[in-house]
Amino acid sequence: MNRPVRDVGRIVMPEADFEQLLELAAERGARKALDDVGFGGDDAANDIRDLRSLLGCMRLAKRTAVQTAVRLITTGVLLALMAGIAIKLKLFGNGP
Repeated sequence: MNRPVRDVGRIVMPEADFEQLLELAAERGARKALDDVGFGGDDAANDIRDLRSLLGCMRLAKRTAVQTAVRLITTGVLLALMAGIAIKLKLFGNGP
C-alpha cells in the first residue's frame, strides 16, 4: 500500500489502496463487534450455527402453538354449535 499524499486539506490515495483500507477496517470492526458480544474466537461459527438452529426451533414451536390454539377454538365453537342444535331439537329430553 502506497503512502497517501496530503493535498489542500485532504488526503489523496489510489482507489485500490482505499478499497483495501476499507476492507481491512470493516474486517477489524466486524471482529471487534463479535468479540464485544462474546462470539470471538474459534468456536464463534459453531455458536452462531447453534443460535440459528435454536431460533428455527423457537419459530416452529410458536407456529405450532398458534395452530393448536386455532384448532382448540374451532373445536370449541363447533361443539357449542352442536350442543345448541341438540338442545334446540330436544334430543336430550325436555330442554328449557
